[in-house]
Amino acid sequence: MEENSGVLDRNVIAQVALVVHDIEKTSRAYADFFGIETPTWKLTDAWDQTQAVYRGKPTEARAKLAFMNFGSVVIELIEPDHHPSIWREFLDERGEGFHHIAFKIAGMENITGLMEQKFHMPLVQKGEYTGGRYAYIDSLKDLKVLIELLENDNN
Repeated sequence: MEENSGVLDRNVIAQVALVVHDIEKTSRAYADFFGIETPTWKLTDAWDQTQAVYRGKPTEARAKLAFMNFGSVVIELIEPDHHPSIWREFLDERGEGFHHIAFKIAGMENITGLMEQKFHMPLVQKGEYTGGRYAYIDSLKDLKVLIELLENDNN
């Protein structure tokens, strides 16, 4: 058996996410298709709580988020506001669709550093949320999708 030499544990995928122009319309479409209740969206926190940084600069970017639980994986819908962010960049450059795969991790600084050094996948956005922090890694060139890292304080 080959030893796991990767950076991320394959058993902790938390979510797959899509960026959309209209979260309410897309949420209803998912609900109708899967026969579930339409998820309610929530607005991400303001900069004073998130301390969000995008491409090395503070950003006031916020987004509407809706989550749908599908067993061990959550589908997240993201409608970004107009401020600079990885969500807005992706939507403007690529349009609606598959944005990232999120992994639950412990040791955010170590893992983001290792991804940069070992795989040349830089950190493009990071921020705080109640109970934890997130980071987006630019893995598009090699993996064809962004990676989001989620570290909760109660891991």
